[in-house]
Amino acid sequence: MRIRTDDEVYRVDAVWLGPPKATFPWRARYVAWLIGIPAFFVVLGIERWAGWGFGFFSTAWAFVATIVITRLLTAKISHERPLGTVVAMAGRELNTPREVTTGTGGAVSASRVRVRAERPLPKHKRRRQYQHHGGPPGAAFTQGTPRARRNRGNAARAGR
Repeated sequence: MRIRTDDEVYRVDAVWLGPPKATFPWRARYVAWLIGIPAFFVVLGIERWAGWGFGFFSTAWAFVATIVITRLLTAKISHERPLGTVVAMAGRELNTPREVTTGTGGAVSASRVRVRAERPLPKHKRRRQYQHHGGPPGAAFTQGTPRARRNRGNAARAGR
C-alpha cells in the first residue's frame, strides 16, 4: 500500500495570468508581483540617483534588472519558506550582534616608559656592590654580611 502525501497541493503556485481574455504570455506568482513592482521603482530611483536620464533604454535596463532581482528573491521563497519568514530572517541576520574584530585604543606610545641614564646591574653584581658599600641604599647597617648568613644556612643543610 502506498501512502500519498499532500505535496501536490503545494506544488500549485498561486499564479496571476493577467486580466480575463487578455492573459500574459508568462506565469508569475503573486509573491513575484509583490516583490517585482516595488523593486522596479527602487531600480528606477537608483538609476536617477546615479545620473542616468529617463528614456527607453534606461527603463528597459531597469526592467531587466528588476526581473533578475525578482527571480533571485523568489528562488528563496516557497510554500515552506514564505515571504514574511524570509524578510524576518534577513532582518535578524542584518541586526544580529557581531564579534568585534578591531582592537580598542589608539596608537602605542612610549611616553610612560622610564629611561635611566645608567644601565642596571645584574643581580649578582648588585649584591657585591652592596657588600662593598655598606648594604643596599637606604638600609641601616647590620652586623654580618648576607654571604655569612647564607653560608650558615648552607652549612646547616649540608649536615642534615
